[in-house]
Amino acid sequence: MRRTVTLLTLMAAVAAVCLAADAKAGKVSYDKSCKSCHGADGTPNPAIAKMMKVEMKDLKSPEVQGMSDADIKGIIVNGKGKMPKVAAVTGGAADDVVAYVKSLK
Repeated sequence: MRRTVTLLTLMAAVAAVCLAADAKAGKVSYDKSCKSCHGADGTPNPAIAKMMKVEMKDLKSPEVQGMSDADIKGIIVNGKGKMPKVAAVTGGAADDVVAYVKSLK
């Protein structure tokens, strides 16, 4: 019984590592689909913010960094306010972008 529990625990750990979001892959998607508005380092592009007449949040801010992964992913795939959904970033790629955004701390 102990051996079975140990084996199942090990399998779960391996699965978690294999399924974990990849911040490096997220940077690639971010650079293609997000960087023009949110800047290379998460600092908003002031010209875009002015044009859209919005206050864009710095992605490094405690407010954004304090959001759950699910909330950030929801904004990416559904949009929020004047930000449209990012059609080019879906599924696992959205998880990767979330991991990249969280790495900007």
